[in-house]
Amino acid sequence: MLVASTLVVTSLAHAEDVKLMDGVAPRPDDTRMTAAGAFKKDPPWVIGMSDFGVNANTWTVQVAHEAENAAAKDKRISKFILLDAGFDQKKQVADIEDLIAQHVDAIIVQPVTSTSANASIAKAVAAGIPVILHTGRIDSDAYTTEIQGGAEHFGKVMGDWLVKTVGDNGKIWVLRGLAGHPEDTNRYNGLLESLKGTHVQIIAEEHGDWQYDKAKKLCETLYLNNPQVDGIWSSGADMTRACVDVFKQFGTPIPPISGEGNNGYFGQWITDGFKSISPEYSPAQGAAGVRAAVALLEGQQLYKRYVYNPDGWDKDKAAKYYRDDLTANVWWPSELPEDKLKEYYGKK
Repeated sequence: MLVASTLVVTSLAHAEDVKLMDGVAPRPDDTRMTAAGAFKKDPPWVIGMSDFGVNANTWTVQVAHEAENAAAKDKRISKFILLDAGFDQKKQVADIEDLIAQHVDAIIVQPVTSTSANASIAKAVAAGIPVILHTGRIDSDAYTTEIQGGAEHFGKVMGDWLVKTVGDNGKIWVLRGLAGHPEDTNRYNGLLESLKGTHVQIIAEEHGDWQYDKAKKLCETLYLNNPQVDGIWSSGADMTRACVDVFKQFGTPIPPISGEGNNGYFGQWITDGFKSISPEYSPAQGAAGVRAAVALLEGQQLYKRYVYNPDGWDKDKAAKYYRDDLTANVWWPSELPEDKLKEYYGKK
């Protein structure tokens, strides 16, 4: 994995001084913090990461790249261990147990479900290993600190926009993510908040697993069953791209459809000019998790809970990020350096 030399440890700092990622801030209604120096440890450090599914879709692949890149930049991290649960709850439990047995200095967890990793996380913290949680909440507060973006805020950004766009009596399709994953549940709950008090009707609801191929088949079936839809709430940009391609395939106007910060979707949006909004959900959360682990190992205080709730993007902002020299699989905003962007996503 990543091998590097040791540097001198930095001095302690207040939690307010720790910069995890642009747009990430302490949760306003929770002032709990870690104790200063609670996890302080001299480097070199070994950091482990339990990913719910590295190859779930193109976004999760990039999260892994962002985390690895952040770890490689910090010479105090001698090894970064990335384990892939592959959507398997038992595998994630075994992965976390494995990291504990390897005596890693910190563990980053992206949970498969809201309950699957609870006991293992508690075991790690009891062993003196800080646990950083992101990309999905759990039904426990045994973790050390969490960085939570997306979720209800993400779903509501899209939902509020869609209600305003289709009108009070609009009929919509709902394309959800991976069934059972907390991010899917919470984004959907955000949509339901937007629909309260309206007469907007969900005429079709399916799980596309945040994947292009599955969503394309779903949208083809939905279109053939009833093409009369006023708008589409899509929980992820790979699914948005698929549905846009289906409407183009049938030669009919593309209805208003929500997106996300994906290069391929941005290209479609700019070229085809359909109505859309792009909630921000940066894969650099992978890097933020690494920075949180480093801050704790430096002995710094962190808040128990951080939120990442940026505004949605319009087409003008999307155009500033779009890169026609990169593939559809890169997500924005990214912290990957130019050489890595070209290595992973450059068009051949």
